[in-house]
Amino acid sequence: AKDYELRQYETAKWVSTVIRGETQKEAMRQGFWKLFHYIQGKNEKEMKMDMTVPVTCLVKSGCTDFKISFFVPFEHQDSPPQPTDSNVFIEERKAAALFVRSFGGFASPEKYAEEADALARTLRNRGQPFHEDFFYTAGYDSPFKLFNRHNEVWYFKK
Repeated sequence: AKDYELRQYETAKWVSTVIRGETQKEAMRQGFWKLFHYIQGKNEKEMKMDMTVPVTCLVKSGCTDFKISFFVPFEHQDSPPQPTDSNVFIEERKAAALFVRSFGGFASPEKYAEEADALARTLRNRGQPFHEDFFYTAGYDSPFKLFNRHNEVWYFKK
């Protein structure tokens, strides 16, 4: 469709942390740094890994817990080093079909919510079944990139 795409993702490992009781913006900041420390060697093998994209944030309706995640680089998917921070964990996300809406610019929590609402409306209008109680935000750019930025919101297909 012109305003969204349906993607199939394979099973993959992500390194994640849950930040509780903060604003989404603050949760993203805290979560990013916890995960960044992990890829910079704060793990059982003291191994540095490349930064990957996207950085995702799980947003649940009416909830102030936010799960921030980095994709584990392909070369470490089979056996990622275990985090040494007890608040950081490796999770395996099962293969899934996702409805994705992309947009540019600097994405604020408000902009992500607005884009997720627009995607949800479109999916409902087209009779596409999806899990409505949560969505993921996905950011692909460093904060230093000023132009041609790429952001997404994801809903899981039912």
